[in-house]
Amino acid sequence: MLRRARLSPERRALVFEDQETSYAEFADRVRRQASLFRQRGVCVGDRVGYLGVNHPALLETMFAAQALGAIFVPLNFRLTAEELTFIINDAGIHTLVADDGLRPVIEPARDRLCCRDYFVAESEAAGWGHLATECAAAEPLAAAVPMDQHDVAIIMYTSGTTGLPKGAMLTHGNIVWNNINAMMAFGGSREDVILTAAPLFHIGGLNVMTIASFHTGSTLVLLRGFDPGLVLRNIESYGVTHMFGAPAMFLFMSQQPQFADTDLSSIKTIICGAAPVPESLIELYGARGVPFCQGYGLTETSPFSAFLTPEFGISKLGSAGQPPLFSDTRIVDNDNRELPPGERGEICLRGPNIMKGYWNRPDATAAAIDAEGWFHSGDVGYVDEDGFLFICDRLKDMVISGGENVYPAEVESVLYRHDHIAEVAVLGLPDEKWGEAVTAVVALHEGKELTLEELRAFAEPFLARYKLPLRLHVVEALPRNPAGKVLKFVLKEELLEE
Repeated sequence: MLRRARLSPERRALVFEDQETSYAEFADRVRRQASLFRQRGVCVGDRVGYLGVNHPALLETMFAAQALGAIFVPLNFRLTAEELTFIINDAGIHTLVADDGLRPVIEPARDRLCCRDYFVAESEAAGWGHLATECAAAEPLAAAVPMDQHDVAIIMYTSGTTGLPKGAMLTHGNIVWNNINAMMAFGGSREDVILTAAPLFHIGGLNVMTIASFHTGSTLVLLRGFDPGLVLRNIESYGVTHMFGAPAMFLFMSQQPQFADTDLSSIKTIICGAAPVPESLIELYGARGVPFCQGYGLTETSPFSAFLTPEFGISKLGSAGQPPLFSDTRIVDNDNRELPPGERGEICLRGPNIMKGYWNRPDATAAAIDAEGWFHSGDVGYVDEDGFLFICDRLKDMVISGGENVYPAEVESVLYRHDHIAEVAVLGLPDEKWGEAVTAVVALHEGKELTLEELRAFAEPFLARYKLPLRLHVVEALPRNPAGKVLKFVLKEELLEE
């Protein structure tokens, strides 16, 4: 970022709540914050954490830490104090920055944390350094610490649903190569205007397009969080060309009253992840001249591992796409042998975007990355004859009903076609007869109703009988994490308690 500021000092780097910041101004703030951190003892390899919603201070903290050769740790603002305590101490965070809203979450846990220094990003608070005031008084850092591409830049904790979270160590090289792969897939120009509303503590929000905007010297329009109406206003106001989000985000935008009248002509591409984009949504945006570039990836892969570019959006509907230019994909069986096209197995990924490993977890690293450098994703999928990847499901989400393997994503893709269904999640619940019962949890469009018999009749032409839902639960909305993924474990817990 500092080099980009030297090359393009007067260009607009950031727009946040209608305040515009040039690259020169942004770099000056980063250099002052880096100088402050150095004065407070942050050294090469130390960890610097940030807890808060999207804000320029998060990005400034990240770049300031990296200018010192330190490692940035973005923290999930949805977590409890207990969950954050584990992550902060596991990472060994030296300096923690929190925003106004999240500072009270940390306060009760401070006596159990390893942090040496605390800063609040916005308002002043007793016992916390005031970041803006202290940075303004600091002299700008003269020169950044030179780093190697294999040095760790970010530790990002996975939001797994079982066990304790693990910190994926992403190197400077991982970040850069991910963005090279992305630019080769959907382009990138310094004239672009990138809108980020997805949370920056998540790999999708941070490194699908946000960091890349500083590489290219384009403009980043940053929102504190996702508000569909606000997103539409910002697209029109700033001529947004690219935006990353989950399908649900673009669905909610399309349901806004002003959607039909919002000028979307500036958009070159929408980049979508976390789940396949329904055909109806592709067609809805396509009618407005807005194409989708879909992607598949994980925190551990920085994240891109496949792209489905717009020209294949319909012909390869449901596919995650093809591997990036500088990365590879293969499907293996339980013995780690590569499977031929069409056969389902575990998706394995390899390339310069694959994480260095899990922080403090050599055992987990060895289990995830094999001797040949392939990362084992835990996802089930297959590659078709044309080399397009299809995700069937997570290994752990597979439903075994009557001895048959049922992949929820396959059932969901069919049920999504029903006119009454707005959202659907399929999971397995204990069943005395079948072992597990295929269970559909749906949120319906306003004013619509649906019975299990109607749902089964609709799906029967498309699915084998053992894949048809045996149970139906109607809810107001599906629980999702900040990345837009449905929290099936939450649904399962709630249904088991009923």
